[in-house]
Amino acid sequence: MHVHVYCERGEAKFWIEPTIELAQNSGMTIRQVRLAQALIEEHENEIRSAWQKHFGS
Repeated sequence: MHVHVYCERGEAKFWIEPTIELAQNSGMTIRQVRLAQALIEEHENEIRSAWQKHFGS
């Protein structure tokens, strides 16, 4: 399970399983990556629920 995060100058991919961690970064600053990860951690349950609803369990 993973999530993509986009900004005006780049994007990043974060693994959600087994733990939240950066998988790939292209053009995002360290600060943007940290902020994105914090938001993913804050909304982890919503992200998991949306993923499962969209792709199935």
